[in-house]
Amino acid sequence: MKNIYVGNLSFQTTEQDLEAAFSAYGQVERAQLVKDRDTGKSRGFGFVEMTDDAGADRAIEALNGSQLDGRSLTVNEARPREARPSGGGGGGGNRFSGCGGGDSSRRREPRW
Repeated sequence: MKNIYVGNLSFQTTEQDLEAAFSAYGQVERAQLVKDRDTGKSRGFGFVEMTDDAGADRAIEALNGSQLDGRSLTVNEARPREARPSGGGGGGGNRFSGCGGGDSSRRREPRW
């Protein structure tokens, strides 16, 4: 199975449009648009998984640079996701956050 990146998509392109474009070259296992988590709108790129590697290679060759919904597509084999560091938050504190640098067990005397 091959995972294919599809970029420069129109914001009106649907997952069904994507699947239809690629199904001409072989069986599409999944077509997915990447959407903004806050608005739910397309971010202009997506991924297509095809079961047959040869069909996927033909689709990449044929569809890269082709037009879909008035946009010239960027199509290539997807790279594996890079591992992101786990954990949250952030880093050094500032004077307002209460988690700054220094020894927090010592209280400073006010300067009068």
